[in-house]
Amino acid sequence: MINKLLQPEGWLPPKGYANGVAARGTMLFVGGQIGWNAQQQFESDDFIEQCGLALRNIAEVLRAGGAGPEHMVRMTWYVTDRDEYSRRLAELGPVYRDAMGRNFPAMTCVQVAALVEHRAKVEIEVTAVIPD
Repeated sequence: MINKLLQPEGWLPPKGYANGVAARGTMLFVGGQIGWNAQQQFESDDFIEQCGLALRNIAEVLRAGGAGPEHMVRMTWYVTDRDEYSRRLAELGPVYRDAMGRNFPAMTCVQVAALVEHRAKVEIEVTAVIPD
């Protein structure tokens, strides 16, 4: 593992994220990515499809910086419907792993009233660290 996962003694392990991550190196900050394509066009209004595209967009930005999903240390999700997020977690898992592999950074998910792009249902930002 490139980064060190922080798991306090006696805590139950989290599912699909880390409680904390320790890392050293060059930091990359990926601005919020939404579920549209490289031409900034939405291909779907489906929550899971938008999540998949947003995650693939993140992977592309990481690659442009010389990094990959294994370098992620922090991920923040902004969703417009937390109930849909919770209800569709079983569908989201495979989509996440397809784009990010089994790399689970420290993660936060919050519901927001709206996102800047009217059709967007999710926006995800990432911090990554390429080791020294």
